[in-house]
Amino acid sequence: MFSVRCLAPLASAALLLALPAAAEEAVCAPVAKVPLERHLRQLSLDLLGRPPTIEEYKTFQAKGSVTAEDVRQMMGQEPFYARMREFHRALLRSNINSSVNGNGDYRVSGTPLSFAGNNSNALRGGQSQRCDGEIAQDTCKANPQDGHSLTPTTCRDAQGVPLPVSYDYDTNFYQCRLLDPASTEPELKYADCNALKASAAHGKYVNFCDNRYSSTAGKSVGYLCLPDPAKTSTNVLKPFPETGVITAFVHPNPETKPNLERLERCTFDLARRNNINGTWVPQRGCVQRDGYVTTTVQPYWSVATEPVKVCAVEAQDRATNPYTGESCETGRFNSDRSCGCGDRMRRCEINDVHTARVAAFNEEPLLITDSVVRNDEPYFNILTTSRSFVNGPLSEFYKQKQGVAVFSVKAPADVATLPAVPYDDKTTWAVYTRDNTHSGVLTTPAFLYRFPTQRARVNEFYEAFLCKHFSPAADATLPSPDDACNRENNLAKRCGCNYCHATIEPTGAHWGRYAERSALFLSAEQFPRLDPKCRDCAIAGDTNCGGECSQYVMQAFDGDGANSLGLLKTYLYRTPAEEQNIEGGPQTLVKRMMETGDLERCTVKRVWNEFLGRAMTTEEQRMYLQTLSQDFAKNNHSMKGLIEQVVMSDAYRRID
Repeated sequence: MFSVRCLAPLASAALLLALPAAAEEAVCAPVAKVPLERHLRQLSLDLLGRPPTIEEYKTFQAKGSVTAEDVRQMMGQEPFYARMREFHRALLRSNINSSVNGNGDYRVSGTPLSFAGNNSNALRGGQSQRCDGEIAQDTCKANPQDGHSLTPTTCRDAQGVPLPVSYDYDTNFYQCRLLDPASTEPELKYADCNALKASAAHGKYVNFCDNRYSSTAGKSVGYLCLPDPAKTSTNVLKPFPETGVITAFVHPNPETKPNLERLERCTFDLARRNNINGTWVPQRGCVQRDGYVTTTVQPYWSVATEPVKVCAVEAQDRATNPYTGESCETGRFNSDRSCGCGDRMRRCEINDVHTARVAAFNEEPLLITDSVVRNDEPYFNILTTSRSFVNGPLSEFYKQKQGVAVFSVKAPADVATLPAVPYDDKTTWAVYTRDNTHSGVLTTPAFLYRFPTQRARVNEFYEAFLCKHFSPAADATLPSPDDACNRENNLAKRCGCNYCHATIEPTGAHWGRYAERSALFLSAEQFPRLDPKCRDCAIAGDTNCGGECSQYVMQAFDGDGANSLGLLKTYLYRTPAEEQNIEGGPQTLVKRMMETGDLERCTVKRVWNEFLGRAMTTEEQRMYLQTLSQDFAKNNHSMKGLIEQVVMSDAYRRID
């Protein structure tokens, strides 16, 4: 009994003595900071993108520590600014390589310089067909290609528009076989078209004897072109007239309305579309080629000095069609025979031009962020500043109104005030001030094309600068499929969609004056809130309205739509408050977000993740987030100051 009574207190005492030891074992050991050399290496890699040199190691070993002043010195070096540009490239996803389609219809190539895309159908009568590089346009009568058949009577029309100087039979309709005295085919056993013309047996084919350029021979040689016997549309055609020299091939049963009733001999004549002067239609079955001109005026992309050969159609420089008055400054220019590429080929491009423009647009927002960080300005100036930069390709693009129908971008300032940088200077970036419609990186073409809709622009802004994501609530529910709420076209009100869109739609209104799927600013002068002409067209059922109303509501899908015909699309379903967002633009959004503290907190998280290689833990957010955010705000939103605090923190220096 004694032993039990005595041992019990001893056991209790032993347990009490053991508790502190057990508690200490459960606590993490003190955090060890990295050695000086490792800290220096981390800083050099993170700030400069390279390890320290031997000399730098020795210098800091002698000093015994890395100070805040050392960090500031690193942040004044060019490698740091390059590092920050890449940080912002990733943050902004600044890459529109796949966002803008340069389809090639506005490109020229070859010698002479010529279109060679889809537009060749309208200009010359065949896909990818070029002009005649052997015949000068203005001396077209001196060296006719098919003098055995026809000779041009005039080289240009009354307004100076180039006319065809030669023609070839289209192999989509004809089989063209080379004339050769050694041929086993009787109709081909001739040296040239003149010899065939003199033949009693085969002279009837003279109109279809075609001198075609042969790259092998390096000159034009004779071919006999007859309707292709391998195609059902042409193998039924019969010669007309049945006797004598053939002038056409006709279908024997035209009353059956076949797709191809007749193929006339090729000539130099162009038809008029709907009998309208100033419209030119190539002859079916024929490629009707203009000639070339030689000019000493180099294309804007060229640094050469010798004269250049250009196809006569492409070499023109007209602002409007001289007959119809239609503009040559829109995407239609490349299918209008009277327009041309303009002064120094400004409306056209070669392959490298599109690549250079896209690369320049990709860099522009990074130059904006670089200027803010480099000058240690308040960081959120990147979202509001009117400052921007142009290099050679962008300066020429804006000042010469280039890129028609490839890029839809309004010049960000009066072109007279834009810096003049030679096109071939791609590395010099000149600063300028954009007009007051612009707001930092948020209105650059790179941002607007990369995020082509108002919703996409909101999503990127929230994700990049507020660290927030749109997703429905975990307890979100949907109504019955028969519920009328499912048929609500306003996503801010539609059941299930409104979880996100009640925020997305009013926020997206801040980009309401920037067209979707382009970077075009829709000024109130040119694009009023309500356009009476568009409204009248919509009511009349003319949804195209001459191509002038693509930005307006032209069809009604609900009652709101019916009451909004002729309204600028961005105003559809808007409340009065949202309409104020449209007019305020992205600057108003940034100003509003600055009042919440979310921008500061998100930037702290971004910098932390960038330099520690991981997100803040819950404990780190408790310990650092509020303090760093407040210090960031007090320090005039200095990005350099924030980075300095992060890389000098215990969290950065410790071994995890």
